[in-house]
Parts: sequence; structure tokens; C-alpha cells
Amino acid sequence: MRRVVITGLGALTPIGNNLQEYWENLREGVSGADIIRNFDASKFKTKFACELKGYNPSDHFDRKEARKMDLFTQYAHIATEEAIKDSGIDTDTVDKERVGIIWSSGIGGIETLMQEVKGFVTGDGTPRFSPFFIPRMISDIAGGLISIKYGFKGPNFSTVSACASATNSLIDAYTYIILNKADIFVAGGSEAAINEPGLGGFNSMQALSTNNDEYKTASRPFDKTRDGFVMGEGSGALIVEEYEHAKARGANIYAELVGTGMTADAYHLTAPHPEGDGAMKVMKQALDQAGIALNEVDYINVHGTATPLGDIAETNAIVRLFGDHAYKLNISATKSMTGHLLGAAGAVEAIAAIMAIHDDIVPPTINFSVPDPDIDQNLNITPNKAENRRVNVALSNTFGFGGHNASVVFRKA
Repeated sequence: MRRVVITGLGALTPIGNNLQEYWENLREGVSGADIIRNFDASKFKTKFACELKGYNPSDHFDRKEARKMDLFTQYAHIATEEAIKDSGIDTDTVDKERVGIIWSSGIGGIETLMQEVKGFVTGDGTPRFSPFFIPRMISDIAGGLISIKYGFKGPNFSTVSACASATNSLIDAYTYIILNKADIFVAGGSEAAINEPGLGGFNSMQALSTNNDEYKTASRPFDKTRDGFVMGEGSGALIVEEYEHAKARGANIYAELVGTGMTADAYHLTAPHPEGDGAMKVMKQALDQAGIALNEVDYINVHGTATPLGDIAETNAIVRLFGDHAYKLNISATKSMTGHLLGAAGAVEAIAAIMAIHDDIVPPTINFSVPDPDIDQNLNITPNKAENRRVNVALSNTFGFGGHNASVVFRKA
């Protein structure tokens, strides 16, 4: 059977605008949370988020290009460019018919939608919409524009499964390579939803932390005082490649993608199954496909959003599945640093899991101080400080509203 490896990485995150910065700050336990700068959030219940730092579209695109792209598409281009460069792919000589793109966004161009609708309702009723309105807004446009830029003509589509979206893009890339539909995929996700409707919508669901007095440490997975997630934005891109193809061109291989899982809770609109039933089954499914025993897993990059119910459900699932081995592996919630990148979370967190394997370092769960009696205290959540350990196998979990569960397994190359 065809094997699948990761040969390039790109990241644009609230704690680093490229892969190196992102990984260094993950290891150092840097928080990306700050007071919202890009709009006036003073009347919102939550006044902070994990925004990108120092991002300026004019640093990357000319004015004409930028007009055609919502921020989530801009973010996708930047991370993809880094990942392609990192992979060493020669975009002039590669067989472009065999290179595909599977790109994700949970929400897509919500900034564009807001601006266009605002312009209409505050006007005199005359429809004056931009011709770029629809192309800027739709979720699949990021992958479409990336293919146009590089001429990649393989399978090209967008996966949407809320916060599991980018993990599903990796799963689909893996599957299509196994099925010999392509040799290389650009896979990942991007999100740019830190704006009035994004913040207001999640506030109304009571999903966000409102700890405005301690915003720097408000994303606190597993901590008893957690009160919701902190919004993040950005992008993660991975070059997913067939092993023999990568080997033939002498590519650097970060890790092998060996197993995938997808399940549904079939339980509630937004809440997880209380015992983590779908989460447990999706991890088992991914490990079974990989042929990896439970006691071979070294690290799990958990979904870990810092919601009151979600953290309990996921840790319950880990203990139920792994038994005694649950206490021998490391888990960490890197959303404690990046915030929750929504549809892009699965990409940036898969990168964290891959780099943990590559460098044998487990990034921490920061902002942890008060243990929650409803979470097993014997679990090693890698509290507040990175841990050096041999990481041969790592899982990355993402779960989305609607009960979508996705998990991927990486192994040291």
C-alpha cells in the first residue's frame, strides 16, 4: 500500500508568523492573547483574543491582489508559500496534474460578508455589492486561488466540519494519496473570524472566556477556573506526499501520517458526549488503521479548548481508551497559547504534533494552576513547561460543533 509522509510545513499564528517562530514560542509557552486591536470590542462581553501580530497585507500582496481576497484566503496563501518552499518542491518541474489542494475553513469570508451587508443596510437600499463579494466569501476559494497561483491541477476542494475542518483536509489528502489520485497535496486550513459577528456570535453561545481582567492567561485548559475558549486566527499548511515520490526527490521527511479517524457524537448541537464516546472511538479508529498499539503512543495534542464540558469529555475518553497507559503518555493543549483557530486548528495543531516528533519535545499546556477534581489528576498534561522525551508516535485530535470528531496519527520517519 502507498505510504504518506509530511514533507513541508507553514504556519501563520498568533504566536509566530512563520514555522520557526511558531514552534519556538510553543516550546517557550508564550501566550498569544491580548486586547483586540483590529476593531472596537469595548461593548462586547469578551474584549480580547489571539490575533496575529504585525500582520499587514501590503507586506505580502499588491493592492489589486489583496482586493480579491478575504483575510482567511490571504492567510492560506502565506502559510502555503512557506510550506511549499520548506518542502523543496520545484513548482516548475513537478507534475502539476498530480498535485492537489484540500483546504479548509470553518467559517470562510465572514469579514467580507459583514462589510458587504453593512454597506447595503446602511445605504439607501440600492444594491452596490463588490463583484468580488461572493468569490471572497466562499470557503473553497482559498484552495482555488492557490491552484491558480501554482498551476496545480489535481483534486481541489474544501472540507468543512467546524473546528475539525483542517484535520479532515489532512485525512482526505491521506486517503486520496492511498487511492493514487495524486502524489502531493497542499492541505491545511485558515480562519479570520476575529471580528464583530465572530466575537458576538460565540459570545452569545457562551462559548468564549469573558475573563477580561486576566486575558493573558484566560485560555486555561484543564484548569478548574476555565470559562471558555479564546478566539484565534491564522493558518497552517502541510505538504502531504506519497513516500516513494518524496524519497525519489530527496525530500526532508518530518513524519509519516499513518492513521486517520472520523466519527460523530450524534449527541448535541454544540456540547460533546459527556463520556467522550465519539472522541474515544475516533482515536481508536485512527490507531487501528495505523496498526499502532495503545502503549506505543507517546503524545496527544488534544482538542483542549478550555470549555467546562469539553476538557472533561476528552480526558474521560483518553482514560477510557488507554487505561493505565494514559498516565505514561504526555498530553498538551496548545490552544492555551494560540487560542482556538477554529477551522484552522487541526492544521496548526498537527504541525505541533509533528514538530514534537521531529525534535522530541512536548509543548506545554500553559496557564494551569488550579486542578479540576472532575479531570483525572494522574494525567500528565505537560503543565506550564515543555518536556523533553522521545516522541515516536503522536496523535492530534480535533472536534467540531455538530459532533464532528477527527484524529490523525503521526509516526517518526
